[in-house]
Amino acid sequence: MITLAENRTHLQGILDLQALNLPANLSEQEIKEQGFVTVKHTLELLEKMNGIARHVIAVENDKVVGYVLSMDPSLNNEVPVLVPMFELLNNLQYNQQQLSSSKYIVCGQACVDKAYRNQGLLTKMYTAMKESYSEKYNYCVTEIAVSNERSMKAHQKAGFKTIHTFSDKYQDWNIVLWDWSKTL
Repeated sequence: MITLAENRTHLQGILDLQALNLPANLSEQEIKEQGFVTVKHTLELLEKMNGIARHVIAVENDKVVGYVLSMDPSLNNEVPVLVPMFELLNNLQYNQQQLSSSKYIVCGQACVDKAYRNQGLLTKMYTAMKESYSEKYNYCVTEIAVSNERSMKAHQKAGFKTIHTFSDKYQDWNIVLWDWSKTL
């Protein structure tokens, strides 16, 4: 079932799934073949984010098996590793308009449990996100490590397009955007 996170149990389920997919908990082969998540959130931060725009989750048998985190740009200083991304977003243009003058939401992270991959769950969660937030936001934006090929393919399938590529001291990144005014 696809729904919006409602309580601490849901948020803890997100953290549990996130922990399983951090690079430190995966083999090199799993990272290459299955993808990974980069940022480790806290329960307090997930609550703060969820208070502005609730996270989309997939639940089966009371277990979170997938999630798409919703992060309003007003929280741009809450995750130090994401501050450079927000600074970059505010200087990028899309459709000849500065993103800083647009209404967008950031996918703070997306993940699907290994047992539920290749079933279209990410696309379903992003569709639910669009249905929930497209009246408030024009775009959904995120950054994905270029090396995370599985995530890039999954986001492209959901409707995201690469609008910018850059490098930081750690790796190369794609900024991807889903224009909610356009259909797949």
